[in-house]
Amino acid sequence: MSIRTPLARVRGLGAAKSGVGHFWAQRITAVALIPLGIWFLGSIIAFAGADYDTVTSYLRNPVVTVLFVLFLSAAFTHMKLGLRVVVEDYIHRESSKIALLVLIDFFTYAMAALAIISVLQIAWTHP
Repeated sequence: MSIRTPLARVRGLGAAKSGVGHFWAQRITAVALIPLGIWFLGSIIAFAGADYDTVTSYLRNPVVTVLFVLFLSAAFTHMKLGLRVVVEDYIHRESSKIALLVLIDFFTYAMAALAIISVLQIAWTHP
């Protein structure tokens, strides 16, 4: 028998002891995606119909490259966090849940790496 109160036993512990971190990561990436998403959409609209050389010269600007990498990082992180919540909430068989969570992690990391490396390759390749 413990002399601790029930409140003292559970204080600071979430449902899985990491829910608060996940909650804040998803909110922070969502807030970061607001200005980055507006900038990204503006860039797409501004360069709609432009030729390859014009777009690549725009992407070679260091500020644009950094903004693009930040956008991709925030977007893929936010996507991963959101997909994890969907799987954790709606997949009830434990083996399927674990397999899908691993697949989501591998897929998002691979796609993020591919996208970021592609942007950096365009930015660092000289015409």
